[in-house]
Amino acid sequence: MFAIKMLWRIIAFTLLVILVIPTWALGKTWYAANNQTIRKADAIVVMGAAQLDGRPGEVLSARLKESLRIYEDNLAPKIYTLGAGAPGDRYTEAKAGRNWLISKKVPRSNVIEVPYGRDSLRSIEGFAKVIKENNLKRKVKDIIIVTDPYHCLRSMTMANDQGFVATCSPAKAGIASLEEVGIKYLVRETGAYLAYITLGRRGIHISDHTS
Repeated sequence: MFAIKMLWRIIAFTLLVILVIPTWALGKTWYAANNQTIRKADAIVVMGAAQLDGRPGEVLSARLKESLRIYEDNLAPKIYTLGAGAPGDRYTEAKAGRNWLISKKVPRSNVIEVPYGRDSLRSIEGFAKVIKENNLKRKVKDIIIVTDPYHCLRSMTMANDQGFVATCSPAKAGIASLEEVGIKYLVRETGAYLAYITLGRRGIHISDHTS
């Protein structure tokens, strides 16, 4: 009798892991993408994406346009662009983003490039390192992350774990916008979020090669 009860408990726990937890994570990822709660902050942080010899690719371009929009709405006084470059690249993702924003009349002093990391976690860790090394932790606490909609939850979680208070303003257009992406991207980001909160927080890094 005891063995049967234990078996049922094991089965119930397995079903919880297989069904309930992924469903919860998927719901959180979807909700973060569809329900913005941005407010005035200390800085806007643009997650990196592919650049083509200094020209932002389609995904990065959409993120930069959204960062420019909220900057012009006076939601934050500074913009940080993130992302390193691939081996052999003449430009980093951060540099390409900064140059684009400056070309749109954002003052140079208000755009700071953070050329670290070729994936989400390493980029955010690089940003946190720059803030700490420049003694800006008190001045840059509240941030608005700009990235793809389904990437919002994971990015905010990583930033919060680095000591920031993060909200997210997702790109409104482009190939990674809600209108363009399907369930595949949602499922992928849900898996990446689960991988981060279960493994990444324990020092087991699984790279996403900059989402």
